[in-house]
Amino acid sequence: MKLYVINLKVDKKIVLITGGSRGIGKSIAEKFVSDGSTVIITSKNKTKLKQTSKELGDLFFVPGDIKNEVDVKNVIDKTIKKFGRIDVLVNNAGILPKMKPLHQISEKEWNEIIDVNLNGQFRFTKAVIPHMKKHGGSIINISSDAGLKAFENFPADAYIASKAAMIQLTKSWALEYAKNNIRVNCVCAAVIDTEMTRKYWLDTKEKRKVTAAEHPLGRIGTGNDVANAVLFFAKDDSSWITGSILPVDGGVSAK
Repeated sequence: MKLYVINLKVDKKIVLITGGSRGIGKSIAEKFVSDGSTVIITSKNKTKLKQTSKELGDLFFVPGDIKNEVDVKNVIDKTIKKFGRIDVLVNNAGILPKMKPLHQISEKEWNEIIDVNLNGQFRFTKAVIPHMKKHGGSIINISSDAGLKAFENFPADAYIASKAAMIQLTKSWALEYAKNNIRVNCVCAAVIDTEMTRKYWLDTKEKRKVTAAEHPLGRIGTGNDVANAVLFFAKDDSSWITGSILPVDGGVSAK
């Protein structure tokens, strides 16, 4: 009797990841590469992009500043020219501000965070929509638990505002483009062990212990935790899911 192995893996995707050179973005890129997808990464740091590209198998990359509309269009255009389409956009790029009370934040500092964390996601989504309207697609926004609930001792008001806005825009975009078979979902992470978070919460053993204890599951999140959720939203397995907000946070948002 012959045994037949059925391959249940979905059609491979063309995946564009913003902020893909480091941190969570790099973990997401690595996850999609291991799944067999074609991955394109972008960030404004060309040196870091080259390094990450080489580490993950000579990925196609396009440098660009998320705050610059011309750069964003260039990233999309070069990706389309090279691969013909974009199936998945992961709006991952983001920055944390200097922690300070609201009354001490300058307008320049506020605008910088909003321009990267909110306006940048708008720019990439706006640029990719005309292409996705031709064949459908999946957009995954990376937000934060800070967009879902208020936290004591977290003076990062512009960051909080940008992440809360992305959650609501996820739902609005999902409804707006459902007719075009474009799905839009959102992953909300708690503290993930990355270069960006270490200087705030994870730079000593004591801080790591305290931070881990804040998460009901008792550990700090990894980039791979977020990447697994993003991969699910990108796959055809989630083809009837849009407008969803998924906390990937060790239980923090349930508290």
